Amino acid sequence: MMATAGRRDAQVKRLVVGISGATGIIYGIRLLETLHAAPGIETHLVLSAAAKRTMVEETSWTVQQVETLATRSYPDRDIGAAIASGSFSTCGMVIAPCSMKTLAAVATGYTESLLARAADVTLKEGRCLIALVRETPLHRGHLEAMLALAQAGGIVWPPLPDFSRRPRSVAAVIDETVGHVLRRLGFSDDVPPQWEEVKARTGRNAGQGAETAPAGARQRPASEASTGARLAIATAAPGAGGQRSGPP
Repeated sequence: MMATAGRRDAQVKRLVVGISGATGIIYGIRLLETLHAAPGIETHLVLSAAAKRTMVEETSWTVQQVETLATRSYPDRDIGAAIASGSFSTCGMVIAPCSMKTLAAVATGYTESLLARAADVTLKEGRCLIALVRETPLHRGHLEAMLALAQAGGIVWPPLPDFSRRPRSVAAVIDETVGHVLRRLGFSDDVPPQWEEVKARTGRNAGQGAETAPAGARQRPASEASTGARLAIATAAPGAGGQRSGPP
C-alpha cells in the first residue's frame, strides 16, 4: 500500500500557491484558474489575511470561491500544515502577488506565517520559488530584499506587461504573465503560445507597425481603450459577459 501511494504521489505534480496582500491579486487567482482542471496537477493554496482584504477591494471573488479553485487550502496560521515540511514533495511555489512584507520575511528566513514558511521550505529544498513582486517605486530596502531573495535561490519576477504581442485587454496581459510563470515551472498545457509561435502564425516581426488603415484615418489601438473597461475583464462579476476571470 505504501509503495502504491508513493508511485501515485510521484505521478502528481504539486504546486504551492501563496497569495499575499499586494495589489494585483488577480494574478494568483488566474494562476489557480488555469491549473484548476489540469490533469495530474495539485495546487496547495495559502492566503494571507491581507490578501483576503485586497481580494474584496480589487475583485468580485470571495475567499471561498478562490479556495475552491485549489486542490487544498490552508489557514495562514497553520504552521503545522503539510506544505510547511520539506518532506512534502512539490515542484515549487509561486507567490502571486508578493508583497514587500512577504518578500522581506522570506528573504530573511522570518517564517512566522505559513506562507513565509512554505516559501522558506521551497528554498531550502532547492525547489523553484517565484515571487511576483508588486511594488513601485522601489527604495533601497526593497531592492536589498529582492537581491537577498535572489541570492537565496528565489526568482524575483515583477509582473511587467509584455507588449510584443499587442495585448488587447488587461486579461491578455495577465494571461501572458501567468503563461510565462507556468512555462518556467515546466507546465506547458493551457498557457498562451510562445512569441515565436505567434510571429510564425501572423507573419509579423517584433516592432512591425500595425495593419494598414485607410488613407487619412487613424485606427485607435486597443491599448488606448478605457482602462476601466479593460480592467472589468479581469475582475468581472458573475454573468458579466461571460468573462473567464470572474468568479464561477
